Amino acid sequence: MTPHIAAPEGAFAKTVLMPGDPLRAKYMAETYLEAPQLVTQVRNVLGYTGNYRGKPVSIMASGMGMPSIGIYSHELYTCYGVENIIRIGSAGSYSPDLNVMDVFLGDSAYSESSYAQVHNGEASHELLPSREINDVIKAKAAELGIDLHVGKIHSSDVFYVGPNGRSWQKTRETTGVDCVEMESFALFQNATVLGKRAACLLTISDSLVNHQELSPLERQKSFNTMMQLALASAIAL
Repeated sequence: MTPHIAAPEGAFAKTVLMPGDPLRAKYMAETYLEAPQLVTQVRNVLGYTGNYRGKPVSIMASGMGMPSIGIYSHELYTCYGVENIIRIGSAGSYSPDLNVMDVFLGDSAYSESSYAQVHNGEASHELLPSREINDVIKAKAAELGIDLHVGKIHSSDVFYVGPNGRSWQKTRETTGVDCVEMESFALFQNATVLGKRAACLLTISDSLVNHQELSPLERQKSFNTMMQLALASAIAL
């Protein structure tokens, strides 16, 4: 047990899939896992463990933003023996080639955040996921016939940019990012420092280019292609 996770020792599988939304974690566990057990619900951040095709997998929410996923991923890695975390989240598209419901795999995460600097003196603003997990995800996407987009994530601390803030167009122009979310940079930092593995798999939920967007319920229950790809990848690790 930790300050933020009430599960007993051994409650989590070696691989944890982490959506941001606790209700997406609940939906995924109840839809796909065999005999899912609710192992933690501190602050209603739900975590489950069960089997997928006979192999143990855990699904736990991360909450929103880098501080939140930073806490949960650190405790999973250091206190529960978790080796692999795959974030399965939503993202906003910066690219005309990325549309709503497209599945996207981050091969790097750029951020203006000070998270890595404060956490462990890391000066770089671009961090990498685990190549081993990304290679498994790419292979499983090909096997399942899933059109997987791969590129750079903008991992932002700020959802609502003020009138004097930097526009998403400027961020894309200067960094080459393809979409935006708010967690992967901290997850990659924790995994790197702790000698663990992490990846970020996303579904495009809205587009800043063409202004299409999904409803909250659609974001909760419609990301099944990404979920199936994440599950297939989890049991292959």
